Amino acid sequence: MLEIRPTCENCNKPLSPDSTEAMICTYECTFCIECVDTILHNVCPNCGGGFERRPIRPKDRLAKSKPSKVVVHKPVNREEFKPLLEKLKNIEPHKR
Repeated sequence: MLEIRPTCENCNKPLSPDSTEAMICTYECTFCIECVDTILHNVCPNCGGGFERRPIRPKDRLAKSKPSKVVVHKPVNREEFKPLLEKLKNIEPHKR
């Protein structure tokens, strides 16, 4: 089941369960759309995959299937990320 993490891993911006700004990769790494667009350029710094909007769990299901309260805050080290970004940013995610 989708974890629904509460914040952006990079900037720690709160991302409520119904946020339309939450983006995830296939491993559920969670970032806000601003970080994905301006810093990550649609390249996950953890796996190299692309991002999609996080699905929104229906409100009536949140009580039974609660979102995660665990904050994963690992700001991206841009110097360490640069080689991966340069390698992948011009390749569509489905071709990586």
